[in-house]
Amino acid sequence: MTDFLALGVSEAVADVLAVRGIETPFQIQALAIPEALRGGDVLAKSPTGSGKTLAFAIPIVQRLDPQAKRPGALVLVPTRELCAQVTEEFELIAGDRLKVASVYGGVPLGAQAKQAKDAHVIVATPGRLQDLVDRRLVSLDAVGILVLDEADRMLDMGFKPQVDKLVRRLSTERQTMFFSATLDGEVGELARRYTHFPARFEGELPAERRSGEIDHRFVPVTLDNKVATLVDLLKQDERGRALVFVRTKAGADRLVEKLRRQDVDAVAIHGDKGQAQREKALARFDAGKVKTLVATDVAARGLDVDDITHVINFDPPEEPDVYTHRVGRTGRAGKGGIGITLVLPDQQADVSRVARLQGQVEAYEEAGLQLAKPKLVYTSRRRGARSKW
Repeated sequence: MTDFLALGVSEAVADVLAVRGIETPFQIQALAIPEALRGGDVLAKSPTGSGKTLAFAIPIVQRLDPQAKRPGALVLVPTRELCAQVTEEFELIAGDRLKVASVYGGVPLGAQAKQAKDAHVIVATPGRLQDLVDRRLVSLDAVGILVLDEADRMLDMGFKPQVDKLVRRLSTERQTMFFSATLDGEVGELARRYTHFPARFEGELPAERRSGEIDHRFVPVTLDNKVATLVDLLKQDERGRALVFVRTKAGADRLVEKLRRQDVDAVAIHGDKGQAQREKALARFDAGKVKTLVATDVAARGLDVDDITHVINFDPPEEPDVYTHRVGRTGRAGKGGIGITLVLPDQQADVSRVARLQGQVEAYEEAGLQLAKPKLVYTSRRRGARSKW
């Protein structure tokens, strides 16, 4: 069985990993680390939870010279939560050898700029880093290693203009590592433009992190009984931690207040919460001190909490891939889980199309909901009609 030393990882870093109980590399780590240590460009198709952070963090920690001009490495991520998580991973590996700075919105600009300027590694969301660079508070002239983590999500969230602008400021002689759940379409084109003769790898979730069986349920509700239905679900004895998804930041706060009035302890995370507030809420949820977390999709990106037994779509997702991402937060480590979607009368058509693409037609119809016919989008007479869904 391969260990980290066999991949070229230094004894010092391997010892740090061993103290944390990490002795055997995950698949994406075993594939990508040797090439990354050689300084080659890397394209990695790897889902959240596959161990990709260590796949780029270990090579960066080993390759950076603490005495060289700073910052020497830049990691771009889509959300503040992921930014904090990646920074923590770097700090655990690097110890006192390297300084690592997080750059994201919602905190004072000056102190963050000072930390970033002095750091060997910057982990940043594109928007805030672009702001610091435009203000000439941070220079990227010395960056020799670039990582784009969850690149597909950065595109989904509209960060491509900022990413392009930042990359144009970097040396063309850099090493680039590109991690994404998909390398197709626009993501693949971006990867080809940013890298030079990259090695391409594809990693899977480790067996212990793969999904167990998920029970998909759809519950018809009305505006009058929607909150009461959620309360009943959350008060069931058999449920453990529940992640409740809503569409808007204001909706998250309102729902938490309504739940508390019904004696359901809950906390919310969303983009308007300060970093300290989000970290406190996540810590309470992760420790099991509060069993219900209400979140928007963007705020929950990068959330990695074990033993979530229920994912409840209080506001149904509008796209099938969002449904997959949400409900995939339960049923991990081979354990079962329950995914529940509350459906208002005027949402039945849209939700039914999501259910159809997810292979959950039977569960949808068993709830007494009406399955809509697939929408057709006509493209051209030559190609005929194709289904939007």
